[in-house]
Amino acid sequence: MKGNDYAEVLLKKALELTRLLDIKALVVIGIELKKPPKVDIPILLVGRETSRQHNLKTLPLPLSMGTKNLVNLASSFMIAEGIIKEGETFIYVTPSTLGIRKAKKAVEVEDEFFSQIEHIFQEVLELAIELSLEGREGKPIGTIFVIGDTKNVIKHSHQMVPNPFKGYKINIFDKGSKEIIKEFAFLDGAFVISKSGRVLCAGRYLDIDFKKVSVNIPSGLGSRHLAAAGISKVTKAIAITVSESGIVRVFKDGKIIFEYNPRLH
Repeated sequence: MKGNDYAEVLLKKALELTRLLDIKALVVIGIELKKPPKVDIPILLVGRETSRQHNLKTLPLPLSMGTKNLVNLASSFMIAEGIIKEGETFIYVTPSTLGIRKAKKAVEVEDEFFSQIEHIFQEVLELAIELSLEGREGKPIGTIFVIGDTKNVIKHSHQMVPNPFKGYKINIFDKGSKEIIKEFAFLDGAFVISKSGRVLCAGRYLDIDFKKVSVNIPSGLGSRHLAAAGISKVTKAIAITVSESGIVRVFKDGKIIFEYNPRLH
């Protein structure tokens, strides 16, 4: 049986279960629908290439984030969007698996997070999750990625070490570029990445005067998170941090809009 055949069988079984059980939503991950399924419950399509298939709700995230992460994000998204209530049951289907889960906010996420999902953000978030899970050479690592509004980000920062990306046109969308970026994740400071995906610099110190800038983050977070919150406040950039503990956080307008530890789910 071919992969596509497995997907069709699993999707058919998922549709049967929606009619037999008290299922409130169907989540389809990484399967291209030939036609919209005939069910009376909401359908959410998850995957980078969903592109509003059949005018259904979509969550365009990279499949390489893994089923577990995608299901958790789908659950939080549906609760945030009012598609399903916390504690209600949904069914999810991928090309090789089928599962039933109760909806819960497994991910600390603000509504604004989902409005930020575009190709460059997807790529950097995927890279951050990979660093959380893999570290560098098997050791935990912490870093910051700052995306967009690069003119103002550069204005509010300075180089701590020689910039390893100076003179090179490394783009996060290029094959093999993520491995190059990972090699420099040990540097103190931030990566600065343009909206087009070009990595402008690494080892960038973010200059934020917190006597003039107010941010809204929990007490106990360190200088990395303060800097990420600050740069997202004084510019239009989005900042993504990876902690040695594995927690990935996204900052926008001086506050955390997404918090998740892939190691714990």
